[in-house]
Amino acid sequence: MNKYKWLKFCILIITVAIIVISCHQLPPSKSAVTIKLSGWGGSPVEQKLLKQVLQDFEIKHPQIKVKYELISDQYMDVIKTRFIGDAAPDVFYLDAVEAPFLISKNVLEPLNNYITDKFDLQDFDQNLLEIFKEHNYIYGIPKDYSTLALFYNKKAFKKSGLNKPPTTWDELLNYSQKLTGKLNRYGFGESPAISRHVYKIKAFGGNLIDENGNATFASEKALKGLQLVIDQYRKYQTSALPSDVGASSGTDMFGQGKVAMVIEGNWAIPYLQETFPQLDFATAEVPKINNQKGTMVYTVAYVMNKQTKHKKAAWELISYLTGKEGMEKWTGTGFALPTRKSVAEKLGYDQDDLRSALVAGLDDAIPWQLGKYPAVIVNNFENQFLSALLGEQSLKQAMLKAQNNANQQMKMME
Repeated sequence: MNKYKWLKFCILIITVAIIVISCHQLPPSKSAVTIKLSGWGGSPVEQKLLKQVLQDFEIKHPQIKVKYELISDQYMDVIKTRFIGDAAPDVFYLDAVEAPFLISKNVLEPLNNYITDKFDLQDFDQNLLEIFKEHNYIYGIPKDYSTLALFYNKKAFKKSGLNKPPTTWDELLNYSQKLTGKLNRYGFGESPAISRHVYKIKAFGGNLIDENGNATFASEKALKGLQLVIDQYRKYQTSALPSDVGASSGTDMFGQGKVAMVIEGNWAIPYLQETFPQLDFATAEVPKINNQKGTMVYTVAYVMNKQTKHKKAAWELISYLTGKEGMEKWTGTGFALPTRKSVAEKLGYDQDDLRSALVAGLDDAIPWQLGKYPAVIVNNFENQFLSALLGEQSLKQAMLKAQNNANQQMKMME
């Protein structure tokens, strides 16, 4: 063997030896756990933000990978179908209105045993936490929330000689009259959605459902609150539905200048700023009704599938997304309001010109929940209430029909 071949042989032997020694010295590789997270679609900016937060999580937790699944349509139907087929995600969004049903089906993992002192559960707004609790078990950690506030067009107010927002519903009716037909076609933008009228029903002592989950929105007390909407739309004709003015939503008709006032949530702020940058608007707390302060609160939690094989990793994801660091990243741009008090204080939304009214309403807010069968309540109410708004039947007739139909359908589902 010549000198050149001998040198190549020695190099090969040394290389192989290094590789063998290195392999013995390295710890055995550990494959990453993959957690499937499901949620519904928001704006492209919101989806980009979530992707960034999940990337930050993976950097801090290299042994956990997150596979995010966007369910853009019929979200809860898809989730329920996945549970039937044992293919539900490990972690997923759960809206407050849907929580009672899934909790009753015993498909969610109680989170009490995972929560440590370091997680600081007391930092959360307790009213929001209660929405996802049953029998002292916590089934979800609320990731963000929104209440409702009055949005008003400052230019329209100035032209009509109005220098401050209404503080009572009587004032709102009076303002609507002054604003209708001026800069805007109507003073107020209305919605037939049941989620926008619960606080009106509550203001007179009414309820949507009783303690047994039966619909009760045809009671005299409930009708008093709903009559406010009917009168403004039909009697005074100072409010409009989106369909009346060729708009897709309340926020859209407000942005287009078709109405001078609407009652909307935090989601309206970035939409208006991006879509209608020239619009000069402000917010205020929802006007008192029957001398009662009231608004709604809508919230979504991260919950864990009880059948997940990766419970520890699933909790690591939930605890990061709802922890102080993760929540600050998620809510820091203003797309949502933080459920942690410390994060809210740090971000200063209680002092924000547009969001302070939304934050102030939280203490008086009514959670958006309708018992175990929300779809039945919503569908029956909204179909009949719209019929009453359009004058096809009286409000009492419409609500009795909706109430009776809803209760019959729910009875058949038990």
